[in-house]
Amino acid sequence: MKYIVVSGGVVSGLGKGVTISSMGRMLRGCGLKVTSIKIDPYLNVDAGTMSPFEHGEVFVLGDGGESDLDLGNYERFLSINLTSDHNITTGKIYRDVIARERRGDYLGKTVQVVPHITNEIQDWIERVAQIPVDDSGETADVCLIEVGGTVGDIESSVFFEALRQFQFRVGDENFCLMFVSLVPILSDEQKTKPTQHGVRDLRSLGLSPKVIFCRCPIPLAQECKDKISAFCHVGPKNVISVHDVNNVYHVPLLLLQQNLHRIIAKELHLESVMQIENPDMKSWSEMAHRLDGFEKDVKIALIGKYTGLQDSYLSVIKSLKHAAIACGRKLELVWVEASHLEKYNDNGEEKINSEEYTVSWGKMKSADGVVIPGGFGNRGFDGKCIAAEWCRTNKKPCLGICLGFQAMVIEYARNVLGYEGATSTEFDENTKHPIVLFMPEIDKETMGGNMRLGARNTKFTHQHDDGSMSTAQMLYGGSDVVSERHRHRYEVNPAFVDEIHNAGLKFVGRDESGERMEVAEISSSEHPFYVGCQYHPEFKSRPLSPSPPFHGLILASCNMLNDYTAEQMKN
Repeated sequence: MKYIVVSGGVVSGLGKGVTISSMGRMLRGCGLKVTSIKIDPYLNVDAGTMSPFEHGEVFVLGDGGESDLDLGNYERFLSINLTSDHNITTGKIYRDVIARERRGDYLGKTVQVVPHITNEIQDWIERVAQIPVDDSGETADVCLIEVGGTVGDIESSVFFEALRQFQFRVGDENFCLMFVSLVPILSDEQKTKPTQHGVRDLRSLGLSPKVIFCRCPIPLAQECKDKISAFCHVGPKNVISVHDVNNVYHVPLLLLQQNLHRIIAKELHLESVMQIENPDMKSWSEMAHRLDGFEKDVKIALIGKYTGLQDSYLSVIKSLKHAAIACGRKLELVWVEASHLEKYNDNGEEKINSEEYTVSWGKMKSADGVVIPGGFGNRGFDGKCIAAEWCRTNKKPCLGICLGFQAMVIEYARNVLGYEGATSTEFDENTKHPIVLFMPEIDKETMGGNMRLGARNTKFTHQHDDGSMSTAQMLYGGSDVVSERHRHRYEVNPAFVDEIHNAGLKFVGRDESGERMEVAEISSSEHPFYVGCQYHPEFKSRPLSPSPPFHGLILASCNMLNDYTAEQMKN
């Protein structure tokens, strides 16, 4: 197994995740199997209990792991399926070491950071690197490891010490350290001092990078590369410019142009197994360049609760982009805070004439389609229901996900069935009409890892009244069963299912028991696209293989859905 470790310096948010994902895509093009590990130095066991405002979205893995959003980047770029163990946190490491100490596994030894914590980190990396992550079922050739945060952070110091030891455990020919740094421009001059200081800090820990990625708005000047090379103990060709490009899918091509694949082949002795001369990047390159040439736009309104931080909906945004690429459109995303669509504020005062109300409604009405994503808590839920009702009655293409799906169902119960005050027990435990309720097997006292999580099967069990196949099933290629990832504690109340279904909002997809509602939609003869799903389809979307529900939303928003589904039925 070959290991490539990527760390960063100067500031966080430089794009280590995109850089390492792009490198992995390039290596796959060179014929290698690639896996990936993300190290997060925080004390949380996982990202599941973190606020989206704190850490961005929680990316759900197939085994139910709640992880850092960078694992989503890895899966999307590399077309792999990772596990919860591919996200290492300080919380997980200490939890396991303390559990071993309590069991007496250390035979009376004093348990210390060195060697017990550092050995646990190294053992974890070696074990997880062997887990197959693609359909071949084979172990990867290369394991990419991203160390979160920046060099010099107190919380990440134990991981750098473990990696210092790890380079000797696996041998120099199997270990390559890379460093991502910022090259700012001041007075029209590219400044190298931040990179010099970052590398100096890294080398003081006993780790010396073999490749340095330099983030800069414009391509790095050769004199700047030479200066970094001289002061940071790497060859000039190993200083890679990662400058701004038209779209993120150009980054693997950018690394390839600067011969990073040749550098890796030499450093890790992979010349005999890599396709160095003719890497297979054709389909990826065509996609990246095709995206640059799109002239037509598709405008989608995202009705959210966490619109102050776009990373809160990163996978949703990426899924919309993947679908737009497949439809030959440039995505124009407009953000609408759900609570701004509500007629009254928290004090019961009417805000119908307020600017935020007017602007938000204007954004939604001007969009070609609407997506209502998931979330937790009462704030903005009525706004989601209002958006769902407006889309339903005005025949605006709409996709609801998780809480958005529940909003569609509750809105239908309120406005079509006449259940005044209908809501979820998440918001009102004493409601007369509990359309959505807490799942009985979930523990109400424990927060972390205590939901219906991970990959679950959905069966398409019902057709429409005219005998036609559901839109959702057609988008999935007519499959009877699909597997998608879940993250929820509440479900549609089985007591109301038949009434809602018979009224016209058809529950066409259900779990394998037939008791849990997974997909609801209105017939395409009555609405161009009105689909909700309890699961999170965004977690399985890929640049070259868009998520079917998102693909359907964009197709409908571009008036292309009928032609697409007709073609699907022919095949």
